[in-house]
Amino acid sequence: MSSIQATRMLTPGPTPIPDRVRLAMAAPLPHHRKDAFKTVLAENQVMLKKLFCTSSPVIPLACSGTGGMTAAAFNLFSPGEKVLVATAGYFGNRWLDIVKMRGLEAVVLSKNAGESFDPEEIRALLDADPAIRGVFMQISETSTGVLHPVKEVAAVIRERDVLLVADGISAVSISPVDMDAWGIDCLITGSQKGLMLPPGLAFIALSPRAWKKAESVAPQCYYFDLVQEKANCEKNQTHYTSPISLLVGLHEALTMLLEFGMDNIFKKQWALTQMARTGLSAMGMDLFVKEEGRYTWGLTSILMPDSMPASPIVARAFKDCGVILTAGQGNLKEKVIRLAHMGWVDWADLAAGLHALAWSLPEKPEGAYLEKALEAYHKALGE
Repeated sequence: MSSIQATRMLTPGPTPIPDRVRLAMAAPLPHHRKDAFKTVLAENQVMLKKLFCTSSPVIPLACSGTGGMTAAAFNLFSPGEKVLVATAGYFGNRWLDIVKMRGLEAVVLSKNAGESFDPEEIRALLDADPAIRGVFMQISETSTGVLHPVKEVAAVIRERDVLLVADGISAVSISPVDMDAWGIDCLITGSQKGLMLPPGLAFIALSPRAWKKAESVAPQCYYFDLVQEKANCEKNQTHYTSPISLLVGLHEALTMLLEFGMDNIFKKQWALTQMARTGLSAMGMDLFVKEEGRYTWGLTSILMPDSMPASPIVARAFKDCGVILTAGQGNLKEKVIRLAHMGWVDWADLAAGLHALAWSLPEKPEGAYLEKALEAYHKALGE
């Protein structure tokens, strides 16, 4: 690739970082126990609650999103408790690995990759086994691009003494997620997707009944102790050494999101999703998630023909066009290409991604796919 060619990162994490955020992180470090940084944490907390749509504290953790998932399992449930894991992809399977490592008894509800859950299936399993104390699931399954009906599942779970633990890592700040109104008991996200930050931060919020449960669980993880983190959060501190630069960058990123307005963020993300799906369909590509209303707003997955593995296409898109796409994960590695459009990405970035994909195919698609994609974008914006 030419040394002067710019790159565009259209991956489901990490995502591009705005200049304002990068400059904020480059500022001289405040001390993590002094008043200047406490002010940053206090203001972050106000903004994080708006982002999560919750009155509960939102705890920042110095780890990836998987650390947040681990913290949830280890703080909310004791070994031997029974939980339901709803899995339809790579990250649903990660929930299963985590709860087994915690020593929980897992009831597994599996769907094929690309499919979403029916809340009535979950209701039936909970009715059949009253010993189930928690449900673990994704809001957005990043490995496939499926959006699960977590709002409807939460309505089922609120009727009983069961906690809903939701991975919102590729959903929060990308599509609407209202923690309190929906009735989510534990919501997790990460820094490197819709929040426009480098990897390294997870965020976790618990409902009042989840905090009550956490206080009854004996701590068995020295680092991920959410009760201690909450006590420090209330003093505008973190329990251990803070990732100072990331939290300063978070302050700028949250400020940008709220300045633009979350409704406008969601409108833009929906328009980008329609642009991607329309453009890919016009190219003759096969969308991996076909069910209307069940595709995530942050990435679009493309099902590759059996004769066309994903990796060479992804490699050529980068080599020739400077566009970074990603193949699938696990057993979908060569079967799927993921075109992400979350965070600090606009229509021009996505147009470049569609062009790079078309350029990299063995047979170039015919027709005005970019024009159709942009028409769909403007229509979704109401323009």
